[in-house]
Amino acid sequence: MKKLFILTPLLAPLVLAACGTLPEPFYGNPGREGAMLATPPAPVLIIPPPGRALLGDDAAKRYADDLATALLKQDVPSLAAPAAKNQWTLEITAKLAGNNVLPAYTVIGPDHHRYGTDNGAPVPATGWANGDPATLQQAADTDAAPLEKTLAAINARVQQSNPNSLENRTPRLFLGPVTGAPGDGDHALALDLSRDLPSPDLTLTPNPKHADFAVTGQVKASPVGKGQILVELDWTITDSNHRKIGQVTQLHQLAPTDITPYWGDVAAAAATEAAHGIQQVVTNAILKRK
Repeated sequence: MKKLFILTPLLAPLVLAACGTLPEPFYGNPGREGAMLATPPAPVLIIPPPGRALLGDDAAKRYADDLATALLKQDVPSLAAPAAKNQWTLEITAKLAGNNVLPAYTVIGPDHHRYGTDNGAPVPATGWANGDPATLQQAADTDAAPLEKTLAAINARVQQSNPNSLENRTPRLFLGPVTGAPGDGDHALALDLSRDLPSPDLTLTPNPKHADFAVTGQVKASPVGKGQILVELDWTITDSNHRKIGQVTQLHQLAPTDITPYWGDVAAAAATEAAHGIQQVVTNAILKRK
């Protein structure tokens, strides 16, 4: 059967680094603690104002805010707030070393286990002790990048040890609605795609709450002259946090009678092509997490 659509995965999938840089509290079989973590908290790193970092109360709050902002710029969802139960926490301490202060950062999991420690760059002791805003901001900006790498490494270790992580099982995809197609296209495209998407590396789930990824389709048809229409199919793929990770676009000129009232073979050809692109987007997203 002749393929009727040009498949265009857009600019490599738009994978957000936050997907792989924040340790997510998923566990394999952690015993009693597992019951508490059966529904993981939102993947946000909590940064409490440090009480053992040679800073006054106001400066400690300012530094927690500065570091949370700097980590957000590294695509690590972070929040300056008091430590909370069942959350990932970044503990900040500091010690004097001559004329400098050496900050240190410890990542603590919901199970109170210490998953990793980073030493920060030296900071002038006078500016640090005085809570100088520029000094604190510079320290936060400097230490955020290596902290992001530490968090990514922790996430990889946690995921590798978790049988429910995407490193150890087949990803689940929810097929959402297809909209905007003339004729029976919304139904036909969704039906054919549901047949083409499943593979040894991807399963479909009817429940979006159980899905690691979701895909929705938007169809646009516009006249281009000489009795032809330009049909554009946009497939948007999102992760479990509803963040867009990629898009696959298909374009072709057709006669209106090719897709009205029935799409038939056109839907079948489009779905086959789209499935390959969607599967590649999902594969790339998982590789980005490692």
